[in-house]
Amino acid sequence: MKKISRKNLVKRLDKVFSLYIRLREADNEMVECFTCGKISHYKKNMQCGHFQSRGAYSTRWDVVNCQVQCYGCNVMQQGKQYQFGLNLEKKYGKGIAEELLIKSKQTVKYSNDDLKEMILFYNNLVNQFI
Repeated sequence: MKKISRKNLVKRLDKVFSLYIRLREADNEMVECFTCGKISHYKKNMQCGHFQSRGAYSTRWDVVNCQVQCYGCNVMQQGKQYQFGLNLEKKYGKGIAEELLIKSKQTVKYSNDDLKEMILFYNNLVNQFI
């Protein structure tokens, strides 16, 4: 069996995690952008937006840090971080944005086995929605 590269594991995890984030918010396959309220099919120009950048592995796959965003907000408007933070506070309570900021500064090193476990975990969750 061919060994899967770390880069490929991260890519696979990103893909299944993004699908999970969109499916968990879907109602009849439709989702609402967390920052602007646009409604669209979960596969059509809707993405997994990150309050704290995906560059921080400590929050990259954090289910609170990640919410559904439309392409316009996530890419064209750099995630609309201020509005994202306000909406996180409304949804999860005061202080959550600061908690995520602090968490994002922590160094986390996932092993390849950790990544494989997370891929299996989110694949199982996705399968519950499909």
